Amino acid sequence: MRIAVIGAGRMGTIRAEDLAADGRVDDIVILNRNAERAAALAASVGGTSLPWPEDPGDPTQWPEADGYSVTTATDTHAELIAALAEHRRPLLIEKPLAMSLEETDALVAMAGKTGMQIGFQRRFDAGIRGVKERIESGELGVLYSLTFTAHDIAPGTAEFIAGSGGTFKDMLVHDLDLARWLSDSEIATVYATGTVRHHADYAAADDYDVVAVHLTMASGVPILISGTRHDPVGHDIRLEAFGSEDSVTAGLNHRTPIHPADGDLPTAADPYRGFMDRFRAAFTAETSAFVDFVLGIRENPCPPEASRAALAAAIACEISAREGRPVAMSEVE
Repeated sequence: MRIAVIGAGRMGTIRAEDLAADGRVDDIVILNRNAERAAALAASVGGTSLPWPEDPGDPTQWPEADGYSVTTATDTHAELIAALAEHRRPLLIEKPLAMSLEETDALVAMAGKTGMQIGFQRRFDAGIRGVKERIESGELGVLYSLTFTAHDIAPGTAEFIAGSGGTFKDMLVHDLDLARWLSDSEIATVYATGTVRHHADYAAADDYDVVAVHLTMASGVPILISGTRHDPVGHDIRLEAFGSEDSVTAGLNHRTPIHPADGDLPTAADPYRGFMDRFRAAFTAETSAFVDFVLGIRENPCPPEASRAALAAAIACEISAREGRPVAMSEVE
């Protein structure tokens, strides 16, 4: 099987490493605007590198492959997806698909030519999948509520903040996706608040370093999300699911970056140092699922409609935080 990895940055490196470790992939091709970086990554994973196309929008200038992993910046997605979709082979696209609903809709329409898997790696975290399985099996009984914690270890640079798309679109989009996926229900209303408590660069970008979100799902299940751009102890991503028969958590273990006041939990002994540390195994499982998808032995585990729904919810959060009111998803749709 031949997989082409488009981009040789952090995510390109992750995808290439995981593809190289998957015994079903025997040919990895790396393309990057910086030819030296592409060659270095290809050499590290036993693959090959090819020159970046003179016209990336021309489908004929991209190599033939069984699947394509696109790891370049969001603003390149439209051109690359339009070209690669013509090859009618599955695509793995990092989130977000696009920054606007209009452009997202146009890219989702292209999925009709090919399969398009969105990179929401938290769906592949072992603990989070365990929560999903317990909900689906009925082990929790009637699902009462979900509570998410999403705390970054360190704030971004001023340059990153200015181009990130904002805290709701960049960070909480993962939680908004999990809200739908775990509850098996659409988001009905959103109420969000945001403030700048400590890091002035977020205020300069008209963004927030602390946010809170209350979702009401169409099923009636309430979901609470706490988000911060800075956690001095470590990278803290966890969730709790509460039901009529049981309660279960994911992400609470000896590495969870929090200090219990009663001392009963051995947490923060070796705290997570970033999202890659927290979710490296999930990325591997996600890449393996993509190979399954390419082989046709499983359905698309994260279709592009998921990206569209999460983006719409993030936009609703922005409106709610700005206007100080609940926002129905029907307003955004």
